[in-house]
Amino acid sequence: MIGFIIAGLIIGVLARLVKPGRQNLSVIMTLVLGLVGSLIGGIIANLLGTGDVFELNLIGFIVAVVAAVALIGVAEGATGARRS
Repeated sequence: MIGFIIAGLIIGVLARLVKPGRQNLSVIMTLVLGLVGSLIGGIIANLLGTGDVFELNLIGFIVAVVAAVALIGVAEGATGARRS
């Protein structure tokens, strides 16, 4: 479980680095989005037959970062809509 949290934080940070522009998200939100992204990546990797949901593999990692980037975009859109 601790490894999953650390991987989620790393994926969240990588997603913030990949996504252009400035993100107005807290560290906790980055962690949560990274965890959700890593879960999505694990599920997709499992569906592709490359590994288990909680198993670290290259395809799952790449999909997790892409999913986290998309989630950051959604979170920015939701917080931007609330501020307007």
